[in-house]
Amino acid sequence: MKPAGVEFRNISKRYGTKPTAPLVVRDISFAIEKGTLTTILGPSGCGKTTVLRMIAGLESPTAGAVLMDGQDVSTLGPADRNVSMMFQSYALFPHMDVLGNVMYGLNMSGVEKSSALSRAREALANTGLVGYDDRLPSELSGGQQQRVALARALVLEPAVLLFDEPLSNLDARLRREMREEIRSLQQRLGLTVAYVTHDQSEALAVSDQIIVMNDGGIAQRGSPKDLYEHPQTEFVAGFMGEAMLFSSNVQADGRVPLGSLMLQPRGAMQPGPVKVAVRPEAWHIQREGDGIAAKLVKLAYLGSFYEYTFDTPLGSVFVVSRDLLDVLEPGCTVALTLAGHGVSIVPAA
Repeated sequence: MKPAGVEFRNISKRYGTKPTAPLVVRDISFAIEKGTLTTILGPSGCGKTTVLRMIAGLESPTAGAVLMDGQDVSTLGPADRNVSMMFQSYALFPHMDVLGNVMYGLNMSGVEKSSALSRAREALANTGLVGYDDRLPSELSGGQQQRVALARALVLEPAVLLFDEPLSNLDARLRREMREEIRSLQQRLGLTVAYVTHDQSEALAVSDQIIVMNDGGIAQRGSPKDLYEHPQTEFVAGFMGEAMLFSSNVQADGRVPLGSLMLQPRGAMQPGPVKVAVRPEAWHIQREGDGIAAKLVKLAYLGSFYEYTFDTPLGSVFVVSRDLLDVLEPGCTVALTLAGHGVSIVPAA
C-alpha cells in the first residue's frame, strides 16, 4: 500500500504550555491520498485553519505525528516541507509584475534564471494567464489576482498544495468559475490538495473527501455524497446544507413518525429518540391528497426556484420548489410529503 500524501496520526494542538490550556485540535487522525483533494470544512473556530497550518509546518502539534509520503515531518519547518500555501488575501507583491510575482519563490530558492522563467511561464499558461507577464496586481481583477497567486504556488511544484479560504473575496459568479478551475487543474496535474473552507457548496463541488470538523474534532469524513446523503450526527446533518431537524422516536416496529408521515430508517435502529433531518428540496407539495397539512405564510422568487415557508403541525417548514409554473399564493393550504432523497434519521444528541 502506497503511503498517503498527508497523514495525521492522533494529532492534538493546544496553544500555550500549560496542560490546562484549551485544545484547539483534539486527537484527530486522517489521510489525504496522493493526487486527491480533501476539503476540511467546519464553522469558524472549529480548528480547520490550525490543521492546515500544521500541514504547512507553520504550527507544531502538541501530540501526535504529521506524515508526508510516509515520512514524519512533525518537527520540520515550512522550508523543509515540499508544500505551497495559497492564502485568502493572495499576498501578491504590489510593486512586482505578474511574472516577477510568480518567479519570486524560484528566485529565492536559487533556481537558475532561464529555468525559473520557463517554469513561471508554464505555470501562467496552466492558470490561463498567457500575455499577462508585465501587468501589476493593481491592474488585474480579483479573479486574475487569484490566478497569479495560484500560479505562484504551482510553480514550486509542491508535493502538497494548501488552500485557506481561497474564494472568500470573490463574487458568486467568480467563485463558481474559480472553484471549477481549481478542481480541473488539480485533476489534470494530479495534485495533492488540502482545502479549507466554511462554504458547504464549495466543498461539495471540489472534493474527493470532506472532513467535517466541530469543536476541534472530526465530526464525520467521507465523500461529498456520503456526507450530504448519509450524515451520522445532528451536527453534520444540519451543517451540510440547510436541513431542518425534527424530534421523533423509533417505534417498536422500526418506523419513525413525522407528523402524519411514517418513515423507514435505512438501517436498523434501536427504539428511542432520534432527529429527522429534512433538506428543503426533499419536500413534495401537493394541492390535494394526504400529507402534512401546511399553510403558506411566505415566499421568495430566486429565478430558478421558489422558497416557501409553511406553518405546519411540525412548526415552520422551509421548502425549495423548482416548479415555476404552479406558483402558490400566500395563505393557501397544501399537503407536504417527502421524497426518497434528502431525508436522514440520526441519533438524538
